[in-house]
Amino acid sequence: MSNISQGLSPVLPLTSFGNVMMFLFSIFLAATIIFLNVSVSLSILLSRALRSENRFMYMLSTCLSDICTGASYYYVGVLDVRDSFDSPTRTLYIVPTFLGLSYMAILAAQADRYHAVVSPFKYSLRMTRNRTLMVIFAYWVYAFLIVGVHNLVTIGVAKKITSIGTFVGNIFTVIIMIGLNVRLFIIARFQLDREPPSEDRESKRSSVYLILVVAVFFLGTWLPIFSHIVACNFIGSTCYTFKNEGTDPLRILPRVNAALTPILYIRGCTPLRAMLLSKVWRPCSRRR
Repeated sequence: MSNISQGLSPVLPLTSFGNVMMFLFSIFLAATIIFLNVSVSLSILLSRALRSENRFMYMLSTCLSDICTGASYYYVGVLDVRDSFDSPTRTLYIVPTFLGLSYMAILAAQADRYHAVVSPFKYSLRMTRNRTLMVIFAYWVYAFLIVGVHNLVTIGVAKKITSIGTFVGNIFTVIIMIGLNVRLFIIARFQLDREPPSEDRESKRSSVYLILVVAVFFLGTWLPIFSHIVACNFIGSTCYTFKNEGTDPLRILPRVNAALTPILYIRGCTPLRAMLLSKVWRPCSRRR
């Protein structure tokens, strides 16, 4: 309880060049996550055309959860706190939930794009905008129901729930991120080339390639921490611990992904980029 009674301080004492750089990196990472995701969120919210497409609803969901991830990183990454089950400075499992929501949003977007490309006619009938919003609403509600369960059961039961959830998450990651994306790449390579040149074909192609690139970065930043958790739970050990999430490279990587994902969205989606430059960044620069 000493952290609470004496006041929170930076996770590392600012007495060396390395510690100062680590502190500045954490501040910069949190600010970057918030700035980029707020920019993309505003671009989508200000455009009726973007809001009418399902893929942008998933982008918006990802950005909203990542904004919360960036804001909470000032606490769990910058300050000397431990966000573990038995820590007095824990966030009652709320901060990891924001990362989990980003994870679920990207998985849902992957499955949505796969369905849209493989069965475009059935997709247009099944996945209306309201149904897409229901899917997004459902996994947000599910995530916070799990938060409630974690805070109502004992620490031992909560750890078992986390280990089972991580194992199931890994299975979904392998199936959706690897299995579906391999087939999605094949479809993008052969099926789309057979369609006559049109704006719809190019939009579909760019959407597929964007989701593939997002998947590659997602796997690169999430699989290390997933593999570590599964391995530690399997052998019944905590493996190793760091002072907090801001000093643990395996837990920094998902936060880096929260900054990379909006960059990929901006880089790979022309309508989003045009809206961002014309309606969000340019007006702000003029006011300054």
